[in-house]
Amino acid sequence: VRQKIQEPLLMIGDRSRTIDITVTIRGGGIVGQASAARTAVARGLVTWLKDDQLRDMFRHYDRSLLVNDPRRKLPKRPGGRGASKRRQKSYR
Repeated sequence: VRQKIQEPLLMIGDRSRTIDITVTIRGGGIVGQASAARTAVARGLVTWLKDDQLRDMFRHYDRSLLVNDPRRKLPKRPGGRGASKRRQKSYR
């Protein structure tokens, strides 16, 4: 998980030595938080360094470095145990 967060820093090489980064994340699980931190670090580096080549390099390597995953859990609905599962209907 730590390597996943450090991935953007490893990609920029020596330029990361002069940058101090603090990320605060709430909610989600361990891997979800690591992905959010990774995206935050990559976006912060692109903004701080103002480097379009860096943005293209991140996008070419892995688009999720700059773009969040939009998938979310569906809410539970009535008539079943979860979002999709339904109670079996008896026909007789």
